[in-house]
Amino acid sequence: MSPCSDNVCSDKAALDQWYPLDTESEIPTGTSANRLLGTDLTIIRGSDGTLTVKAEGRGEPLPLIKRFGLVWTTLGAPPGGLFELPEADEPDRRVVNCGSVTVRASGLRIVENFLDLAHFPFVHTDILGAEPHTEVTQYNVEIRREVDEVWATNCQFFQPQAALSASEGIMTDYIYRVMTPFTTLLYKTCPNAANRWDVICLFVQPLDPDRCRAHPVMFLIDDVSTTTELVHFQQLIFLQDRIILENQRPVLLPLEPRAEIPTRADATSIAYRRWLKEKGITYGTTIMAA
Repeated sequence: MSPCSDNVCSDKAALDQWYPLDTESEIPTGTSANRLLGTDLTIIRGSDGTLTVKAEGRGEPLPLIKRFGLVWTTLGAPPGGLFELPEADEPDRRVVNCGSVTVRASGLRIVENFLDLAHFPFVHTDILGAEPHTEVTQYNVEIRREVDEVWATNCQFFQPQAALSASEGIMTDYIYRVMTPFTTLLYKTCPNAANRWDVICLFVQPLDPDRCRAHPVMFLIDDVSTTTELVHFQQLIFLQDRIILENQRPVLLPLEPRAEIPTRADATSIAYRRWLKEKGITYGTTIMAA
């Protein structure tokens, strides 16, 4: 059970966002159930492939966007379309939709975990990190007001296997970007192209305040690995994260000052939480449970 008395979202800042529902190619013909921000949805796929999404208690169908292999919708009135991601349209990139994973945790916790370099050696041992290489060196974080996004740059971490195509450990460069409260991505060193970045996205669909679905999508320069291998690699990483996420307490993301004690490595998390508070986001936070 959710710790909140009412799972249905009344948080305008959260409602006025676009959210992924499913990988378009995996939506079955006919009627299927879905959920977003505490509201039950019905997806109807016609025999000609047309999609209609209806929300419980609403007469008109919801607006849809098809992008990154996913179907997106909103329960509110976003000020515009989806964020820009030019790499998604580069013809030589592999677009890998990795399915979805349901997690019993706040969707905001999922995003914050994605931004955390420090957990690599302990949660993703011998893949994204390994002892004794545990130090998170100083990096830069800013809220870019002109685009209203959180960016962390000059991030570096030693990784035994930075990507499926990597043949040995390397010092990996990272740039983190948070586009909306529930969508984030990283640019990281590409083992196959020295002057380009691999792009790994995490798009979160909050089902309830304490339960969500994560939709990872990758845009890679990799002409060696099979799609199945790439999906399995990414799912392995995320399932390792899920164990930690589902055991974090509180389940919802704390936004109160000093609710959790940050370290220098948590600079991105600090900026992310401040940005959420500025926006007035409460859905999935301990503020809504107070």
